[in-house]
Amino acid sequence: MNLKRIILSAGLGAASLLNSQAQPTVVTVTNFVTVTLTNIVTITNVAPAAAPAVSVPGSPAVPAPPPKYPWQSSVSVGLTMTRGNSDTLLFTAGFQTQRKTPFDEYKIELNGNYGDQDSKATVNNYKASGQWNHLFTDRFFAYLRTDGVRDIISEVDYRLTIGPGAGYYLIKSTNTTLALEAGGAFEAQKLDGKDNETFATVRGAERFEHKLNDHVRVWQSVEILPQVDKLDNFTVNFEIGVEAALSKSFSLKTYLDDNYDSRPAPGKQKNDAKIVAALGYKF
Repeated sequence: MNLKRIILSAGLGAASLLNSQAQPTVVTVTNFVTVTLTNIVTITNVAPAAAPAVSVPGSPAVPAPPPKYPWQSSVSVGLTMTRGNSDTLLFTAGFQTQRKTPFDEYKIELNGNYGDQDSKATVNNYKASGQWNHLFTDRFFAYLRTDGVRDIISEVDYRLTIGPGAGYYLIKSTNTTLALEAGGAFEAQKLDGKDNETFATVRGAERFEHKLNDHVRVWQSVEILPQVDKLDNFTVNFEIGVEAALSKSFSLKTYLDDNYDSRPAPGKQKNDAKIVAALGYKF
C-alpha cells in the first residue's frame, strides 16, 4: 500500500511539473500509474532583413563633373572652274574655331583665296584674325584683337593691326546676338611702291548673328578703322552671309566679302568685293 502511494505521489508531481511547461498533458491514474505527456514545441527562425545603408554624417559628397566648354571648329572649301571660251579658276578655303565660357570668348579665323584667268592671277590674298573677349557681366566685355592681311593683287605686302577695346551685347539670346565694339589699335603696313607705315587707328565694329532654325543661320559684320591723325585714311571691312546645314557635320555657306581701302596702292582700285560659295565641315 505504501508502494502504491509513493508511485501515485511521484506520478502526480511529475504531471504537475510538466503541465506548467507544455500543453496539452494527459494523466491517467489507475492501480498502475500511467503518465502520457504530449509536448509540442514550435521554433520559427526568420533571418532579419538586410539593414539599409546608412550614410555617415560628415562624409564628403561625390562632386559633379565640371562643365565642359569645347572648341567648335569648321573648315570650308569652295572651287569654281570654267573651260572653253573662258579659262578661269577660283579657289577659296577657310578655317574657323571658337570657344565660349561664362567669362571668356575666343575666336580665330584663317582665310585664303586664289583665282586666275587665262593663266594670269586675278585673286591672291590671305587673312588671319583672332579675338579674345573677357566678360565682366553677361553683356559687357573687354577685348583684344589682331588682324593680318596680305593681298598680292592689290599690292598689299602686309597689313597688321592689333589693339584692345570694349564691347556690349545689345541682344544676347539663344538664337540671336548683336554686339557693338569700339577701341584703338596700332597698325603697320607695307604697300607696293610705298615705304613701311605705322600709325594709330580707332576701331568701330558691329557683329550680328541669327539662327532662323536648327538648320539655317545668317550673319553680318562691319568694321571701320580710320587713322587717328588722318581720318581720310581708313579701311572698311564688311561681310554678310548665310549657312544652311546639309547634315550634322556638313553645311553650305554663301557670303559676300567686301573690303574698302581709301588709300590703296598706286594704280589700284579702292574696293575689292567677292561672293563665295563653299562647302563647310564642322568638327
